[in-house]
Amino acid sequence: MCLAIPGQIVELSAEQPALAKVDVGGVKRSVNIGLLENERVGPGDWVLIHVGFAMSKIGESQARDQLRMLQALGEDELAMEEIRGYRFSQ
Repeated sequence: MCLAIPGQIVELSAEQPALAKVDVGGVKRSVNIGLLENERVGPGDWVLIHVGFAMSKIGESQARDQLRMLQALGEDELAMEEIRGYRFSQ
């Protein structure tokens, strides 16, 4: 099963505006935020990530709920493996 993973934006890329560094459970990866071009996102904001793309901006409580759901479904480790595999040029 492939579910959206919540992550918190740490920094925006100055060189590539469509990329942001996102922290997911201590793992920091570059995530494409281009799909959120109509929303203001910045450091501290939470996003739902699917296959390396931020799909939507969410609140912190929604992020925590999503993490609990992933854990309840037993998908949290698989989700972290997915995050570790993201590779975007920086």
